[in-house]
Amino acid sequence: MDIDAWVWWLIVAVGLGIPLVLTAMPEFGMFSVGAVAGAVTAALGFGIVPQVLVFVVVSVALIAVVRPLAARHRGDGPGLSSGVDALKGRQAVVLERIDGTGGGRIKLAGEIWSARALDAGQAFEPGEQVDVVEIDGATAVVM
Repeated sequence: MDIDAWVWWLIVAVGLGIPLVLTAMPEFGMFSVGAVAGAVTAALGFGIVPQVLVFVVVSVALIAVVRPLAARHRGDGPGLSSGVDALKGRQAVVLERIDGTGGGRIKLAGEIWSARALDAGQAFEPGEQVDVVEIDGATAVVM
């Protein structure tokens, strides 16, 4: 039983598709598409050299073009802060005096927070702008 060359290329394409599914490495999928292109070349009646060349060219072209595009869209951008972490570094307005003896209140991101000074010797009067250094429980630490 003699199997045509295009069938062998399809077997190779399926064989390369299996590790794609198992390892989630997209390069195997690109090689698999290259093997399908080799199968089409064989079905059109071209010899083994053009088939291999088409396989190599299509595979390399996909890796050269698709990988950088996929890497750009993978989400490797800067991480977005949320919740309490998003409040660090923001400015707030003092509503009640903040000093070393006790806490006060600030308006931070539209909400009223209890606050204490980072340095116990500092005091902030109502109306002053302060920077939030960290959030300690439900208390903003300011300077």
